[in-house]
Amino acid sequence: MRKLSLVLLCLIVFAGTARAHARLESASPAVGGTVPTPPEQVAVTFSEKVEPAFSTIEVTDATGQRADTGKPHRAPDNPRVLIVDLRPIGPGSYKVVWRAVSVDTHRTQGSYRFTVAR
Repeated sequence: MRKLSLVLLCLIVFAGTARAHARLESASPAVGGTVPTPPEQVAVTFSEKVEPAFSTIEVTDATGQRADTGKPHRAPDNPRVLIVDLRPIGPGSYKVVWRAVSVDTHRTQGSYRFTVAR
């Protein structure tokens, strides 16, 4: 019985820890998506609140040139959304690389691509 209690306690502790990371939930432009016109910004929605001071979103074109204007900011109405403004961009493929630090200091990172139609 003692071992079972210990196992259950570990499961509860680790289950809470596993959910404590800011995972990518959605993005605009969408992950792998194609948009008909160039967007003015990239918005990434996470599973938890993120700290914009310690998080980044970089957008690059097919040649590796930066297409974003710099530091992301949180959406005013949702602390789980980070937004980075884009320079004027044209048709082509773009890569978004994000690094997020959630309010509980856990770090996650990832990347995805989107395309602006020709």
